[in-house]
Amino acid sequence: MKVIIYEEYGNPEVLKISEIEKPVPKENEVLVKIKATSVNYGDLLARNFKNVSIKEFNMLGLFWLIAKLSFGLSKPKNKILGSEFSGIVESIGNAVKEFKIGDEVFGYPGQKMGAYAEYIAFPENGTITYKPKNMTFEEAAVIPMGSIMAINILRKANIKAGQKVLINGASGSIGSAAVQIAKHFYEAEVTGVCGSARFEYVKSLGADKVIDYRKEDFTKNGETYDLIFDVLGKSSFSKCKDSLTQNGIYLLASFKSKQLLQMISTSLFGSKKVICALAPGSKRDLISVKELIEDGKIKSIIDKSFPLEQTAEAHSYVEKDQKKGKVVINVN
Repeated sequence: MKVIIYEEYGNPEVLKISEIEKPVPKENEVLVKIKATSVNYGDLLARNFKNVSIKEFNMLGLFWLIAKLSFGLSKPKNKILGSEFSGIVESIGNAVKEFKIGDEVFGYPGQKMGAYAEYIAFPENGTITYKPKNMTFEEAAVIPMGSIMAINILRKANIKAGQKVLINGASGSIGSAAVQIAKHFYEAEVTGVCGSARFEYVKSLGADKVIDYRKEDFTKNGETYDLIFDVLGKSSFSKCKDSLTQNGIYLLASFKSKQLLQMISTSLFGSKKVICALAPGSKRDLISVKELIEDGKIKSIIDKSFPLEQTAEAHSYVEKDQKKGKVVINVN
């Protein structure tokens, strides 16, 4: 089968088309013929992880070390990127009960990756479920990662209808899903913060208001919010504190030791809270995402598609920071 591999860390040019043996599913696995996959932040990070310092890494130093050991210190251990996919079940292991040949599915392999390929063998009990009926393969392929993270993390904030929610980093995979879930599922009043290139994109997701961070500092505009979800930790609790309501929450998906200490201290003192949240992703969360999609509460907006052979070009396009939606890699 055709795959995109990278045998060294570096720029998009390290991504090369190659051929390897087609996998054979184990007794508890399904073999999925991949129709589409995506380019997201995790793929870019993993591709160049050798050059990511502990300071640049937006999580705890311990997680940086674990990632270093997982991805490979000097060369990549897992040579195939791609952390989300959609496709068709081509064959199944003897013990598989949930899926049958011909089922349309989508899934999230997470840090194991492997979706930049024509086929992937995937455990039946992994983060995989039936593709939403109201989405194309392209649209479904760009959904799993951001949406299952967003739905899991937002649960921790206990949002109420009518509350004011600000998403800082509203155009990324997690942020764009968070905008839609907060607005259409929790019925909150949502403000998205992003760059000017993706202003209209975030607006089209349902945000009531969009702020261009290059033109306006949301922490100085006098507005207050019940929840500030800072996806990549680009701001800080000290800066955002005056922008929170009396019982407001500063929610983080990316955090370091300082934020963890703030979470502990604010849990003991004061009415405004810091919450640091991890979302490993689960089958349950992906099923919840599928249901929200079929209820019309989450959608995909595709900016550009590339064939598998042009995966390097797709990475270059995303790194130019001008994309106005999701970037898809068409595999089959």
